[in-house]
Amino acid sequence: MTHHDHTDHDDVDPDVAESARELVGGAGWRNPSETARTDGLSRREFMKESGLASLAAAGVGSAAGCLGGGGGGDGPPTAEIGYLPITDSAPLLTGYANDHFADHGVDAAEPTLFRGWSDLAEAFLSGAVNVAHFLMPMTVWMRYGDELDANVRVVAWDHTDGSALTVQQEIDEWADLGGGTVAVPFWYSIHNVILQLGLREAGLTPRTDSSADEVADDEVNLVVTPPPDMPAALENGSIEGYIVAEPFNAIGELDAGGKILRFTGDVWRQHACCVVVMREELVESQPEWTTDVMSGLVDAQQYLRGNRSEAARLLSSEGSGLLPQGPEPIDRALTHYDEHEPYLESGAIQNQEWDVDRIGFYPYPYPSYTEELVRRMRETRVEGEDAFLDDLEPAEVADDLVAYDPVRTALEAAGGPPAFDVPEDDGYERQETIRF
Repeated sequence: MTHHDHTDHDDVDPDVAESARELVGGAGWRNPSETARTDGLSRREFMKESGLASLAAAGVGSAAGCLGGGGGGDGPPTAEIGYLPITDSAPLLTGYANDHFADHGVDAAEPTLFRGWSDLAEAFLSGAVNVAHFLMPMTVWMRYGDELDANVRVVAWDHTDGSALTVQQEIDEWADLGGGTVAVPFWYSIHNVILQLGLREAGLTPRTDSSADEVADDEVNLVVTPPPDMPAALENGSIEGYIVAEPFNAIGELDAGGKILRFTGDVWRQHACCVVVMREELVESQPEWTTDVMSGLVDAQQYLRGNRSEAARLLSSEGSGLLPQGPEPIDRALTHYDEHEPYLESGAIQNQEWDVDRIGFYPYPYPSYTEELVRRMRETRVEGEDAFLDDLEPAEVADDLVAYDPVRTALEAAGGPPAFDVPEDDGYERQETIRF
């Protein structure tokens, strides 16, 4: 099996594809993965290179339903899945590769791989894909930011935790990052939120404008870098570290001479990173289909929890090829955690009693997480637009951004929270735990 590359949308109406391309600059459009390298992009440049600025200017956030993927036809749509080559996408990919979606009557096309968040966002906003995984903070910006105003809805958590801060061998504590550069995958990401929490704890100031003067000893320069480029940037010494989803931390350990300074799930217990998203009009017009997709996702997550090494091979270049990495780094990302004594000795894991995995799987999107995330995003520096966050009421965002019913119905049909070893009383409500 070979995955579709994002440059080849054979199944997209040519008029739709042309309209989307015009929205991102016509002949001047360039693949952001070819231009966003280890020197990073400012958010303004990132918007420009990715086409998101042109999409925003054209009002595609509210009009993309006419470009396809809106589910406005007579029957249920085909699930057109878009993803990045990270283990965050494992439930969506497993749902396809193991026929979990098909088992619930969902016709799922072969998933389409994208190299960066900008590429995937463009495809989602233009309607080229109708099911995707996005960074949770990214969905807040897309729905409420002034530049896009996209009708995106979060329909499930794709996974929990699954990210880490990987650094050069000589970096032993957060304070050692002072005067250096750390790569993040996107300004609106849980990675940026948790990174800046840690930097502030260490008395360091995050800096998001790489064009300014030389980085001071009490500052850390942050750059946006596509995840696949991060290990090479660490290996060649152009950055001191990066914070990103797996398996790029495992790759950093195995191939780039790096080490894990801290797992993000050891800072914010069982946090969401990537979430499953659909367009609002699709969720509303196809409620049964949306629930069926969620049922396939829930089944895939259950499979992943019980078959981690098998899933690593299934998804790898030696299996389905949906992930381009070999089975070793994927297996490490899915299995290698608190049984590894050096992580405890180094301080990469400091809250072992939390009893979490390197990457976990639970589908229900706790409202408390969304609320706390909005509060934390207000404290997080980004390059560009963030004033909209001041006007957001966290509880209202949790109620408006997330569609709870489809995934809750699917979860209950699969045995409820206890099927994921979550007590019934904690299955739909919890208190957030953040600890350095």
